[in-house]
Amino acid sequence: MALTNAQYEAVMRRYDAIREQHRYEQSSRTEEVYHAIPEMAALDDEAAAKSMEAARSRIMDPGADLSAYRSSMRDVAERRIRLLKKAGYPEDYLEPVYSCPLCHDTGYADGQKCICFDRIAADMLYGRYSLRTALEAENFDHFSFRYYSDTIKDSTTNLTPRASAEAGLREARETAAHIGMPDNNLYLYGNTGTGKTFLAHCITKAALDDGRYVLYFPAPDLFDALSGTSWRAGRSDTGRSMIREAELLVIDDLGTELTNSFTVSELFRVINERISENRSTVISTNLSLERLKDKYSERVFSRIASHYRIVHLTGDDIRIQKKLLS
Repeated sequence: MALTNAQYEAVMRRYDAIREQHRYEQSSRTEEVYHAIPEMAALDDEAAAKSMEAARSRIMDPGADLSAYRSSMRDVAERRIRLLKKAGYPEDYLEPVYSCPLCHDTGYADGQKCICFDRIAADMLYGRYSLRTALEAENFDHFSFRYYSDTIKDSTTNLTPRASAEAGLREARETAAHIGMPDNNLYLYGNTGTGKTFLAHCITKAALDDGRYVLYFPAPDLFDALSGTSWRAGRSDTGRSMIREAELLVIDDLGTELTNSFTVSELFRVINERISENRSTVISTNLSLERLKDKYSERVFSRIASHYRIVHLTGDDIRIQKKLLS
């Protein structure tokens, strides 16, 4: 992910803030335990004194034998664990707290950029697209077939809306479970209110919970990002890089943007690059495949038809049904 110097510094400040928060959490836990287990403070003082003594010995004699010190520290550690367990605490309750156990919230592990780095950068640069509130309600745990008829078949699919929704749910789960596998892409289409965005949210939530680097865009915002107009640094290369590198890209309501030669060429480029690099993409839209071809060209149609699983959701507008039933 290409970042400006200012953006990189902002990401590192975020890591500083994360570490400071965790230091506060650890300090609070220590105070809590010292209050509940007075012996623990004395034991930690004993460990600190032993460490100072060992340090002085090493300074005076770099070859000093510290085996007795190591043995006594193991004994202290075991006593600490016994005290914690006896008081009902987990044995690691006083250990340092980390959001990322790989890099210990530094952004780098083994001299390489950690996998959490891009997620934090994306959260900062792409924060205005935050879906946290929506995803708490719209996820696989809350998907319901209540509003999908199981009696009347759709003339275009010869399936009931419920059967189409069941197929959509299966494909959405498959997509979420196989991020990064070849041709693991999903094209969700249907009329307004048939649950396309809900399923896109389900996949997004599952991927985020799995620690994936996810970008979610309403279609107009995707093309704004690609043109460089919506990123804080005003640089299109940042937007392009992030969109290309995301493990999962979700494009919601494709077709609602102003279509022109730029959007057509950029959509093909994004789709083609991500297919070639096995990066998963989910598209929700009102456009059938035939309308997709007419709007975005034969090339876009061909790539999607060849490398995406296609789901056609049918039925009445769920939002209207909810209003009528409320």
